[in-house]
Amino acid sequence: MCIFSLLKVDKYSSEKAAKKSKVNLFLTLSGVDILENKTKFLLYSCPLSTISFCAVLPSSPKVFGFVARHPAADMYHCYLFQSRKLSHVLVSVIGDAFRASKKEQSVRGGRDLIVEALRHKNKILQRENDDLKRRLAGQTN
Repeated sequence: MCIFSLLKVDKYSSEKAAKKSKVNLFLTLSGVDILENKTKFLLYSCPLSTISFCAVLPSSPKVFGFVARHPAADMYHCYLFQSRKLSHVLVSVIGDAFRASKKEQSVRGGRDLIVEALRHKNKILQRENDDLKRRLAGQTN
């Protein structure tokens, strides 16, 4: 579990004047959940399909963020976080999760990858079984 500072910036304040609150980030193939550190109350949930951009702030490597479309309104929100050491790592992990979720969606209409792998293995075993039956039939004749 990683604890980050969520920076609350309004359009009239500078980065130095931003309010900070500690949060936990949970990343899954479905999205990013932002929980309040002490109470574990869910503050925001951002499905990966709504995230359009994720990066480290070039002028301040401790600050990273992502832009996500609001699920109910036609607007975008920018989520900014501060971390002493994990900014680049987390941006990379979010990117990896985004790519993995896109691959999962593209596999035959979004079917589960495990099911697809088992179907593929089943086809290979069926071919091997048919080949062994032909060999056995050839030896008995």
